[in-house]
Amino acid sequence: MNGRILALALGVTCLPLLFLAGFRSAASAADRDARWSLRPVTRPAVPIVRDRERVANPIDAFLIARLEQAGMTMAPPADRRTLARRALFDVHGLPPSPSELERFLDDDAPDAWERFVDDLLASPHLGERWGRHWLDLVRFAETNGYERDATKPHAWRYRDWVIEALNADMPYDRFVTEQLAGDEVSDRSEATVVATGFLRLGTWDDEPNDPLDYKYERLEDLVHATSTTFIATTVKCARCHDHKFDPIPQVDYYRMASVFWAGFIEPRDRKLMGGPSAEELGHDVLGWTDRGREVPSLKLLEKGDPRRPAADVEPGALTMLESIDAPFRPPPTEARTTTRRLQLARWIVDDRNPLTARVIVNRLWQHHFGEGLVRTPNDFGSKGEPPTHPELLDWMAAELVAGGWRLKPIHRLIMTSSAYRMASVHPRRDEYAERDFGNRLWWRRDRRRLEAEALRDAMLAASGELDRRIGGASFFPVISAEALEGLSRRGESWGESSEAERRRRSVYIFTKRSLLPPLMTVFDFCDTTQGCAQRDVTTVAPQALALLNNLTVHERSEAFARRLIAELPDLPRRVERAWRLAFGRAPAPDELEAATAHVESQRGAFSGRQDAERLALVSLCHVLLNTNEFIYVD
Repeated sequence: MNGRILALALGVTCLPLLFLAGFRSAASAADRDARWSLRPVTRPAVPIVRDRERVANPIDAFLIARLEQAGMTMAPPADRRTLARRALFDVHGLPPSPSELERFLDDDAPDAWERFVDDLLASPHLGERWGRHWLDLVRFAETNGYERDATKPHAWRYRDWVIEALNADMPYDRFVTEQLAGDEVSDRSEATVVATGFLRLGTWDDEPNDPLDYKYERLEDLVHATSTTFIATTVKCARCHDHKFDPIPQVDYYRMASVFWAGFIEPRDRKLMGGPSAEELGHDVLGWTDRGREVPSLKLLEKGDPRRPAADVEPGALTMLESIDAPFRPPPTEARTTTRRLQLARWIVDDRNPLTARVIVNRLWQHHFGEGLVRTPNDFGSKGEPPTHPELLDWMAAELVAGGWRLKPIHRLIMTSSAYRMASVHPRRDEYAERDFGNRLWWRRDRRRLEAEALRDAMLAASGELDRRIGGASFFPVISAEALEGLSRRGESWGESSEAERRRRSVYIFTKRSLLPPLMTVFDFCDTTQGCAQRDVTTVAPQALALLNNLTVHERSEAFARRLIAELPDLPRRVERAWRLAFGRAPAPDELEAATAHVESQRGAFSGRQDAERLALVSLCHVLLNTNEFIYVD
C-alpha cells in the first residue's frame, strides 16, 4: 500500500513536470519559428501559377499562388478613374485635378499606367507624402513636450531633409547612415548634419525631478527609436533584464546604448535641449555629435537602476545576428568623434543584416495597401505577427538590396502589379470574407480613409487655395482661444501665420506636442511622444461634428463656392464642376437633380440676403466635403 501511495504521489508530482517539459518543447519550436526575421534573406523562386493573365510582375505570382491554393481569385481590376485617384493619394497625398485625370483617361497607349506611375514618382510631392510617413516613425515634433514645451530650433530643417532625400531617391542605406551618423561620414556637409536631427527629436524635460534617472530615460529613447525604426526590434525591453521573448540579453541593450553615450549630456542644460550642439561643426542646425573621440564607459545597470551600476560595457551591435561579425573599433587617428554611431549604421545597413531590408519594404507595402505583409511593422520579434507571404517579403527585400537600396523602384514594382490595381469589391466578397475577413491573402483592395493631412489638403485642392510650395519653416494654423486655455505660458504657446501661409500643405504645420490642431487630432494624427508605425483609424462622432462645424472646413466650403462662381456662369455646370473637383467624376443624373434641388432650397432659405446665391452654393460645397466619397479612397 505504501508503495502504491508513493507511486501515485510521484505520478502526481511528475505530471506538472511532464506538462512543463512538453510546453517547453512546443515553446522552443514556436520560438524557432518566430525567429523567421533573423534568418538570412534569400531570393526565392517566383511561383508558376495557372492564372498567368493577372501576373503583371513577380508580386502577383506570389499572391496568386497562395490564392490558388485556397481556391480563391483576385478581385477584378478597378476602373481607370478609381486607379488614378488611388495612386495620386498614395504617392502625393492629393486628389487628381480634372485636367490630369482626363489626360490619363484619354491615354490609350498600352503603357499608359506605367508612364502615369513614373510621372507620379518623379514629382516632388512624393517626398511630402512619404516624408510624413517617416516623420510618424521617428516621433517628429518641433517642441520638447512637458510643461514648457519649448521650441526645438531648426527642427523643420530635418523634416525638409527627409522630403528632399526621398524625392532624390537617396539609397536607403545612405538614408539610414546620415540620420545616425551624418556628422561622422567622410563627406560631411550641413545637410548630413541636419539628418542627425533624428537623434534630437524626442521629448526633452529641461527640469526633471530626478536628473540622474532622466539621463537614462533619454538614453532609452535613443535606443528604442533607433531599433524600432530601422530594424523593428524592441531592444529597450532588455534595459532591466534579458529580453523575455527575443534573443536579446541585457548586455546587448547597453552595447547599443554605449553608441549614444558618447554624445549624451546633463538634462538640465536647457540650451542644448536634448543633445550636443552641432554648432562646433560649423552648422547652426538641430544636429548631434559626440563629446569627443574618448568618452567614459557606460556601465550596465542592475535591474535598470541608475543607482546600481555594474560592469563596464563596450559599444557594439546586437549578438542575435550571428552572421554579421562587426566588432566596434577605436576611432581612426584623424576622427573627432568615437565613430560608434557610424559603425552601428554600417551594421544596420550591412547586406547580411536580414532585418533592415525586410522592415523597409514592409513599410512601403503597408502604406500602399493599408496593412503590411507583417502586420506589426515595428515588431519583427517573436511577439509580432509573422508575414502573410514570407517568400514575397524576402523576394522584395532581395530586390531592394540588388537595386542599390533605392526605394522608387520598389514603389513602381508595387504600383504596376495587378494586386495594386484590384477593385475594392469582389464578386464573391461575402464568401471570401467568411474565409479571410482580414484580407490576409490580399484577394481585394481595402477601402481606406484619408489621413488628417490628406483630408485637409484635399479640401484646399478642391477649393483652389492649395499652396504647393515645397519646404521652408512651418506655419501656424488658426486655433481657437478655447483650445489655448489651460496651457502653460499661453502667450507664447502658439504663433501666427499669414493667410497665404495657412494654405500650405499639412506636412508643414508647426507640430507642437502639447497643442495639435483639433481637426488633425480628431482624424487620428499620430502620437508625437514616441514612434508611430501605424496610425489608428477610428470612426467616432466627433469626426462628423468636426467636419460639420470646424472653422477650417467652413472656410474651405466658402472658397470652394467662390471658385465655382468665378469659373462657371450657371448652376448645372457649377454642380458638375463641383463633382469633378471633389470626387473626380461627373454627377449622375439623380445626383445632379438632388444637388440642384438643394441649392434652390437653400436659396429660398437665404432669400432675404443679397448673397443668397453664394450662400446656397456654399451649403452644397459643405455637403460635398462631408461625404464618404470625399473622405474615402477605393
